[in-house]
Amino acid sequence: MTVLTGRHLVAVTACVSGVAHTYMAAERLEKICQQEKCSILIETQGALGVENALTDDDVRRADAVLLITDIELAESERFENARYVKCGINAFLRDPQKVMGAVRKLLSAPQHTQLILD
Repeated sequence: MTVLTGRHLVAVTACVSGVAHTYMAAERLEKICQQEKCSILIETQGALGVENALTDDDVRRADAVLLITDIELAESERFENARYVKCGINAFLRDPQKVMGAVRKLLSAPQHTQLILD
């Protein structure tokens, strides 16, 4: 199994109301990445607008991108050339290990690989 130790991830979390689930998902990602000993930058797109916006350089340098969202993301074209996993926010909160398993698979895939989870 591929470990995430030393890897650098970026993520965007966004839910329909832009309140609780957006920030719950961000917190869950931070805890998982602490356990996995990898770094993560998380942009939230919530009721307060875009917070901690990812730069093009952040996305380019990332080993993988996680798009945890139930809505159309602002500036989603930033991720077109990135290796990413996209998942609904409720599915992530129910089974975060499924998403992290997809991230592990993604790390050995070519750049531009995009996995969409149900």
